[in-house]
Amino acid sequence: MDVGDGIADQIVPDPSSSHVEVLYGEHHGWLLGWLRRKLGNSFDAADLAHDTFVRVLRARDRDAIREPRSYLTTIAHGLVVSHWRHQAVERAWLQALAAQPEATVYSLEQRALILETLEDIASLLDGLPARVSSIFLLSQIEGLTYPQIAQQLGVSVNVVQKAMVRAMAQCYKTLYAQG
Repeated sequence: MDVGDGIADQIVPDPSSSHVEVLYGEHHGWLLGWLRRKLGNSFDAADLAHDTFVRVLRARDRDAIREPRSYLTTIAHGLVVSHWRHQAVERAWLQALAAQPEATVYSLEQRALILETLEDIASLLDGLPARVSSIFLLSQIEGLTYPQIAQQLGVSVNVVQKAMVRAMAQCYKTLYAQG
C-alpha cells in the first residue's frame, strides 16, 4: 500500500474543483466553528469538516450550489448524526462488554468488527419507531421467536409480525433501493 492511497488521493481533481477551493476558503472556518459548537470538541469538528468537503468534492452538482452555508450545514448535520449514532453504539457495546464475564476477551480487530456491524445495524434501523427496532433486534440478534417477543413486550404476535415486515422493508430499502 502506497503512502498516497488515502481518501483524498481517490478523488480525481477536475477543472470545477476550483469552485470547491473557493467554497472551502470562504466557509471552512465558519463550518469548523459550527461543528465545534455542535460537538464540543475541536478534533471531531476538524474531522467532520474535512469529511464534509470530501463529500462536496464527490458531489456531481457542486458548481450549482446556491446557498453554500445551507448546503454545508445539511451535509455536516448528517455527519454529526452519524457520529453521535456511532458513539451511542460504541457506548452500548462497551456497557455490554463490561457485563460479560472476565473470561470473555475480544481482540482489537474483533471489537472493531463488532462495532462496525452494530453501527451498520443502527444505520439500517435509523428512522424506525423504537418498538419496531426493538422487535427486529430481539428477533435477529437475540434469536427470540415471534411469540416470545410478543410475550416479552406485551403485544400480540400480529404486532410483532407487522413490525418485522416494516423493519425488513426498511433494511431492503436502505441496502438496495438507494443504489
